Amino acid sequence: MTTAAPVGEVVLGLPEVSLRPFVDRYVGYRERADVPLVRRESAGVFVVLILGWGAPLDVRDPRSAERGASRVDSFVAGTFDGWCTTRTVGVGEGVELLLAPLTARRLLGLPLSELTNRAVGVGQLPGRWLHRLRSQLAETASWPERFALLDRVLAGRLAASPPVDARLDWAWRWLVASGGQERVGVLADELGWSRRHLASRFRQEIGLPPKMVARLLRFQQACTALGDVGPTPVIEPGAGPPTGAGQSAADADPSSLGPSSPGPSSAASFSSGPAIDWAAVAARCGYYDQSHLIRDFHQFAGDTPAALLAARSTPSG
Repeated sequence: MTTAAPVGEVVLGLPEVSLRPFVDRYVGYRERADVPLVRRESAGVFVVLILGWGAPLDVRDPRSAERGASRVDSFVAGTFDGWCTTRTVGVGEGVELLLAPLTARRLLGLPLSELTNRAVGVGQLPGRWLHRLRSQLAETASWPERFALLDRVLAGRLAASPPVDARLDWAWRWLVASGGQERVGVLADELGWSRRHLASRFRQEIGLPPKMVARLLRFQQACTALGDVGPTPVIEPGAGPPTGAGQSAADADPSSLGPSSPGPSSAASFSSGPAIDWAAVAARCGYYDQSHLIRDFHQFAGDTPAALLAARSTPSG
């Protein structure tokens, strides 16, 4: 939610071909907020990377002040199982990337369990390479040159990083392809792992247990069904389940992962239309019933889907 409409620009960049299985796009932004701009950010199974300069941001998780970050212009937000808010005022400029968890795991060089439900300034991360990259981006004159710099640095990081466990990658992609509707026990049986071991690997490398990942994927599917009131679903390139273990393509399509994160807001405008059959939406997205759908929206987006749709359809004042 916003307290005032920002003024600014958004520039989209397409990564080089070798990076596209991992990074769908770069989002360059410049926005001016003359009064404090507050956004509510939905939970999701993705990692947000902001490399910015200019006005700093505050990131707040209402469940715990220790999980947020204060006055940062560049940060990484790990996988979240609850909503949070961002606040800024002034002129901010930067680049936003939305990364699938296993891609983020390779780029950052640390298990995502260390970033679960946390926003961390890039200067606090190992190696400080993101801090240096942020400075280089700020000193670069144009968006095409910035995107080319990102290409070089990210390609180098991926080339130098070992691939993730092929079995974990297979389980992740299969769960994504099912829209969170595949049973965790079936995944464990297919891999020859116990459910406890599968849950442990997901927590360590993706940051959340597989049952929570499945809930978030269903929530993201519901957001898409309702017209992008929050993060849209993870979509695997090729639009089908994996045919075998191995990291042959992307963890997911990052362009389909994210909320209106702190940078350029992707809030859509909605007009009034026919009444929504919430029970049908719940059934289509794999929910047991409508009450479970509403529960997830409360937890992951901070409000009911009807209230979120109404807020998006109200012009900013």
